[in-house]
Order: sequence, then C-alpha cells, then structure tokens
Amino acid sequence: MLATARLEGNGPVLTVYGLKNCDTCRKALKWLEAEGIPHRFHDLRADGIKPADVKRFAKSAGWETLLNRAGTTWRGLSDTQKADVSEAAAVALMAEHPALIKRPVFDFGKGEVVVGFRDPQKAAVLKAAGE
Repeated sequence: MLATARLEGNGPVLTVYGLKNCDTCRKALKWLEAEGIPHRFHDLRADGIKPADVKRFAKSAGWETLLNRAGTTWRGLSDTQKADVSEAAAVALMAEHPALIKRPVFDFGKGEVVVGFRDPQKAAVLKAAGE
C-alpha cells in the first residue's frame, strides 16, 4: 500500500476509523490512496476504541453528527436506550458499540476530526492533509 509506505515521514498521519466491511470506508481508503494521502486504518470492531477517543470525536464533530442512527446496531438497541439520548449516554453507547459511530472518521491528530465521506468532508480532509 503506497500510503502505508509513506507513514515514515514527518508530521501527523491521518488515521481513518471505520469498519473493514463498510463500503463507504473502503471507498474512502481507495480515494485516499488515489490522492496520495498517507494514512492508517483503525477497524473499530477488530481494534476497538477507547471511550476517551469517542469523547474527543464527539467534542470535535458533535455527538449528534457522530452517532449513527441509521444502522442495524442502533435499531437493535432497546427503546429505553434510544429514548432521549444525551451526549454522555451517546458517548457511552458508542464506546460500548463502536458500530454506532458514523463512518469513516478522519483523524489527523490535530484536535479536530472529519466524520463522513461526502464532498464537504473530502474537501476538509484535503485541506487538513495539505497543512
């Protein structure tokens, strides 16, 4: 992988948080390769995620943006868990069930993350990669 070979360089390296079987994550990784952006992939299911990282993502992107309410994991939660979700409850749920995190999450380690993979997010990743 070209981008992996470039990880030896200086400066922050992009970490992409996602799921290896997620089509959007696969498209994002392919796009990063095509753009020549050095990155590493962190599989939320296989590698897990620290509650502190979920809290950091939520603080940067907003917990409502980060929470994936469209997936089967969300639908599988009890009505009690889904009712009136607060930031603290959402962060706890995402730490416990990493598939509840909207994907992909692009993290350059600069304090801000980009969540999702549409044109505005691509532009933000390109801008951050160029800094």
